[in-house]
Amino acid sequence: MKLAFNTWVYSSFPVWVPAYPLEEVIKRLAHIGYDGIEIGAASPHAYPEYLTRERRREIRQILDDNGLAVSSMLPAPGGGPGFNVASANPLERAGAIDQYKQVAELCAEWGGKTLLYVAGWQVYGTSREQAWGWSRDALREIAEFARPLGITIAVEPTASDSNLVDDCDDLIAMLAQVNLPNVKAMFDTFHTLYRNEVPTDYVHRLGRDLTHIHLADVNREPPGSGVVDYRSLLDALKTEGFEGYLTMEIGFNRRNVEPDDLARRAHDYIRSLLA
Repeated sequence: MKLAFNTWVYSSFPVWVPAYPLEEVIKRLAHIGYDGIEIGAASPHAYPEYLTRERRREIRQILDDNGLAVSSMLPAPGGGPGFNVASANPLERAGAIDQYKQVAELCAEWGGKTLLYVAGWQVYGTSREQAWGWSRDALREIAEFARPLGITIAVEPTASDSNLVDDCDDLIAMLAQVNLPNVKAMFDTFHTLYRNEVPTDYVHRLGRDLTHIHLADVNREPPGSGVVDYRSLLDALKTEGFEGYLTMEIGFNRRNVEPDDLARRAHDYIRSLLA
């Protein structure tokens, strides 16, 4: 298992500061000792429409020079455009699908192989069945587009932020209905905490379909500072043969953070458990 760090806390999303250029974040994470970087495709880091060909090549070179792999990428799930694949507005759904496709292409261009999928959210006035169907169909279209690029789509239950794919049962049902080989599962320990669930249950239930994982403790604190039993979680992952990235997605829900401190504490704690 390798360690990666999500860029949200460095990138002014969804909180405006702290904010650092992507090349600076790459260098800092590599210096701390991470194997990979999970890049949020929001401005100022990696919003596809704001990246020239030259800039894309520049970032790829910086990644290579620092020995840092792109573990995964994900579009910004909220904000102005929304990017809600379950929206009742067909133009918004189409825009969200197009954004996922653009991020899939960018991910492949930077050497990544995993694109995270947030299933959207049911809006008042829309039935859950309809919202679910729109999200399922969007996921299938995105996955079929991404497959020739060598990209796996990892579906994430987001209980604390949404109301559609919230738990392990929802996740398993979505994967079964789409039924494509490059659609797999992931989960975030922060969202399991929100539901008062046990993270190891997700590991054993998902088995070989689990391709990615987010680690975060209470209030998006680094692993080791809250209530999650990470030793048992890592043991479960080893038992199930998990070989993906352990990605820290922490600190981005507030301004009063020092990103380097969070990244270093998370890295050192999980490394110590893997030793």
